[in-house]
Amino acid sequence: MDPTTLRAHAHQVLLDATIPELPNHYSGKVRDNYDLPDGRRIMVATDRLSAFDRILCAVPFKGQVLTQTARFWFDATNDICPNHVLSYPDPNVVIGQRLTVLPVEIVVRDYLAGTTGTSVLTMYRAGQRDMYGVHFPEGLRDNQRLPQPIITPTSKEFDGGHDAPLTPDEIIAKGLLTAAQWTQLCDYALALFARGQAMAAERGLILADTKYEFGTDPDGRIVLADEIHTSDSSRYWKAASYQERFDAGTKPESFDKDFVRNWVASRCDPYGDDIPEIPQDLVLGTAAVYIEAFETITGQTFQLPADDGPVLDRIRANLAPFFSR
Repeated sequence: MDPTTLRAHAHQVLLDATIPELPNHYSGKVRDNYDLPDGRRIMVATDRLSAFDRILCAVPFKGQVLTQTARFWFDATNDICPNHVLSYPDPNVVIGQRLTVLPVEIVVRDYLAGTTGTSVLTMYRAGQRDMYGVHFPEGLRDNQRLPQPIITPTSKEFDGGHDAPLTPDEIIAKGLLTAAQWTQLCDYALALFARGQAMAAERGLILADTKYEFGTDPDGRIVLADEIHTSDSSRYWKAASYQERFDAGTKPESFDKDFVRNWVASRCDPYGDDIPEIPQDLVLGTAAVYIEAFETITGQTFQLPADDGPVLDRIRANLAPFFSR
């Protein structure tokens, strides 16, 4: 999408999706959630961009991109793993089955990459060679492909604290998951990742790593929750330039929020310092990256919403049937 169009629509940004008429509000890093009495959950994707356990900025249309990208992938993988989706009443909204979220976050990685404290690249640079129950050899380079995809689980902190690396043995010993649950999660995660990599490759992309969240339904069945293979939960690189850039020791061309995250990390300690004001041109550039990623990944054209009022007013109108009476 051209910069002029994006700039003209920059006011269509959703920072907060508080809707008092909906019950049991819970605000996450990116989504505002509402639990209905009948066991359904309303999840409204805002345009907040989260990294380093904090909100960095709001990116126009990011919430719509995330919801519609996840919709594409949920539809493309529901033969592998059941997911929580029930309906989509708005471009930014999914109605899902409420689940008991499992306390382990699953990240599948196929490359030595990342910028957060729990990424294998950050830990490898710090001298660690045994991570997540896997031994890493000496001599690996930034963004190098690993011998095979690995699962790097972390604790899921529900109180806003930092996630911490876990090994499979720790997961079982601490009672976070049963052995059977852990096996099932691994099977699901690796199969989902393989499907994602294959479909991304058809679009000229490398799916380098991704995060999955799972929960259990009232029958104890493991169900995929949250989102899947979006630009927030995944690291996409352009395949055509990967090898040349790797050989040159430069970063791959990416389709993820490293666009902003790298800018912040180069200017401050993002875990401890105040975040500097992020330039509007960078925010709009990030919006363009999200939209380009959506179109490249899905093969669909991104549909700008009608500019007929605040985004939240449209969402409220579409969710009015769910308002408490």
